[in-house]
Amino acid sequence: MAAVRGNHHHMGIIEILGLAGSVSLLSGWRLYLTVFVTGLAMRLQWISLPENLQMLDALANPWVLGISAVGALAEFFADKILWLDSIWDTIHTLIRPLGGALLALAVVDSGDPAWQVVTFLLGGGAALMSHGAKAGARAIVNTSPEPVSNAVVSTGEDVATGGLLILAFANPVAALIVASVLLILCLFLVYKGYRLWRKIVSSGS
Repeated sequence: MAAVRGNHHHMGIIEILGLAGSVSLLSGWRLYLTVFVTGLAMRLQWISLPENLQMLDALANPWVLGISAVGALAEFFADKILWLDSIWDTIHTLIRPLGGALLALAVVDSGDPAWQVVTFLLGGGAALMSHGAKAGARAIVNTSPEPVSNAVVSTGEDVATGGLLILAFANPVAALIVASVLLILCLFLVYKGYRLWRKIVSSGS
């Protein structure tokens, strides 16, 4: 795996943005799992850290790995229970975008502080948008009378997050495709959630 370490520095700017985008979008769905997988990827040297961001090597710290693993486990169960998932989502409205922004920073190799600020803001924005899409989609699922759908949707998110992260780390081009598809999906879900909200508001008035 150590051989892969060097390839990070040969990535084009588009591929780096794709990887940063994938990571921050996915953290809006599963922050702890994303932190855990990213930390593990750093520890196993699947991705190398830029010299100027060695502080983010903290993600590979055993304590951080342990805490994010516990968080991922808690999120896994909280997300399967009707309405508890919505409470969990509300609590994480601030946490997920911040996590997404920091993870995007961990991926982008740049000595320019302005570029780092842009990455931080875009990463946070992407995580906030996917968090909104997830919360909106879950609100739609929770209003449906069929109870299994919640756990099914949640398990789908678990599998998709883990799988897409590993794919993104393994292949920068795949990361770009993953980020693009997630972006379209999130925009669609935000739009559908907004339409549902408008419908509820108009029927209530």
